[in-house]
Amino acid sequence: MRQEISTLSRNHQAPPTAGGRPDLQADCANCFGLCCVALPFAASADFAVDKDAGQPCANLQPDFRCGIHARLRQEGFPGCTVFDCFGAGQKVSRSTFAGRDWREDPRTARQMFAVFPIMRQLHELLWYVTEALTLPPARPVHEDLRRARDDIDRLTRGGAETLAGLDVAALRAEVNPLLVRASELVRSRVPGRRKNHRGADLIGATLSGADLRGANLRGAYLIGADLRNADLRSADLIGADFRGADLSGADLSGSIFLTQSQLNAANGDAATTLPPGLDRPGHWRTTGADQPGTTRPERPGTPRTARPRPNRSGRRRAAGADDHRDRPTP
Repeated sequence: MRQEISTLSRNHQAPPTAGGRPDLQADCANCFGLCCVALPFAASADFAVDKDAGQPCANLQPDFRCGIHARLRQEGFPGCTVFDCFGAGQKVSRSTFAGRDWREDPRTARQMFAVFPIMRQLHELLWYVTEALTLPPARPVHEDLRRARDDIDRLTRGGAETLAGLDVAALRAEVNPLLVRASELVRSRVPGRRKNHRGADLIGATLSGADLRGANLRGAYLIGADLRNADLRSADLIGADFRGADLSGADLSGSIFLTQSQLNAANGDAATTLPPGLDRPGHWRTTGADQPGTTRPERPGTPRTARPRPNRSGRRRAAGADDHRDRPTP
């Protein structure tokens, strides 16, 4: 299973609280910079340098803050700006290891770094299950979802050795059918034929103005895609890779399983309509959607002469999930 990307700082802008669950919101002030140490990354368009797992990022300061937080994109670390631990960092730091700092107590380091990516996957699953429980059309599976939520919550409170031995792939295989069913119940309310692009290679695709209402885009590769003015209402976007995609003027209201990190990986503008609780990223344009006949700015990392391909090397890629395609599915 591919590991997650790294480098969130203590002063990172946290994502919105999921369903009244502040524990699923990153609190970097109460984390020992775990994402900046535990996880590896490879030199790429997302990271300026190579870093091995367990090696502190060169930009990590003694107080666990990022020394270049305000300049991450300019310094070649856009991958850092889109990572979200879903609250796993502070959970491992303050709960699992009871506030023992890996610097002051190096004996904890190896185990702490091994537990962190597992906890992150558990918290991400909790995020999706929590959202599914807020969807009225998904009421037929709410009871099962509540049981799944309670089971995952219990696992997150386990000891370090128990967490390190968890089969997260098996757990995701159990939970994923519930999320799929919740998605189907929501999308079935959309009239007409709904497009199925699950896991599709739509890298660089021209989808400007496309009617994608109720579409299944779970795990789709939409890297550098043109989605200007597309209608994505009620679309299932779980694990969709929006790196460098243009969402200017797109309607994402009512879309399901969309996370802040996916938006942070994309480009958009003031005319992009977002679901409640998600924030417009700071790097998005403040003007409205491009008008016909205007020149679009070149997408970073998406040269006209080459289609960007997914990183299949086993080292981390941007946007934050272990595989980033249909994340709850192993």
